[in-house]
Amino acid sequence: MLVITKIGRQKNNPERYNIYLNEEYAFAVDEGTLIQFGLTKGKALEQFDIDEITYEDEIAKAFNKALHFLSFQMRSEYEVRKKLLDAGHGEAVVLEAVRKLERLGFLNDETYSKALLETKKRTASKGPRAIKQDLIKKGIDKNLQEQVLETFTHKEQVEIALQLAEKEVRGGKGRTPTQIKQKIQDVLVRKGYSFTIVQEVLDQMTIERHDDEWQHLIEAQGDKLWRKYSAKHTGRNLHMKVKQALYQKGFPVEIINLYINSKESEE
Repeated sequence: MLVITKIGRQKNNPERYNIYLNEEYAFAVDEGTLIQFGLTKGKALEQFDIDEITYEDEIAKAFNKALHFLSFQMRSEYEVRKKLLDAGHGEAVVLEAVRKLERLGFLNDETYSKALLETKKRTASKGPRAIKQDLIKKGIDKNLQEQVLETFTHKEQVEIALQLAEKEVRGGKGRTPTQIKQKIQDVLVRKGYSFTIVQEVLDQMTIERHDDEWQHLIEAQGDKLWRKYSAKHTGRNLHMKVKQALYQKGFPVEIINLYINSKESEE
């Protein structure tokens, strides 16, 4: 017969207790497990009792470890499972700990997914496609992904995408309207917005340049192109190369012709 002969609080962790059976150290439990099983000096234990106690204590350790992990920020069930498995806890123990966390409201993938959606919209201006990738990485169920993303309305997407577009316009003083619109498209696609949203935003953008602005732009970009192509081309061939490049960048034909004429006069 195994009898508890001593219960001692651990020095480094006062919430855990060492259990001694027949004067020898047997195992350790946390305070909750101690109370749950009514462990007191003189209590007799069978081996199956010890197995049950140590198993419940392992669940308690995993639960407390998960609580600490969750104290820093919200996590998905997948993240918590991985954390506990990586820490060496068994599948069955992790499952019990996760279920307990869910019952007590510490873990909820639906709440987590909604919070992640709002955070990515607010702090990163991300679109649905990019947020979906974030949800996938967090191990969120496919059906829940779709359910949460459906709350990201078309109107909201356009509003956020327009804010991103306007930021590019403000920072695009050294670019042509065509270059700015291309930059806007690149940014919005990278942020996870659909081509439908991108096109709707571009259709709402009006970007104009005055004559003096065109002159400044073509001198800055044209001179770079002239230096680039003059290393391999001369005469008419050089003029055509520079014209084509400037046209692709969105410069009007009349502005290009004036620029080329000015370069010809310098030759």
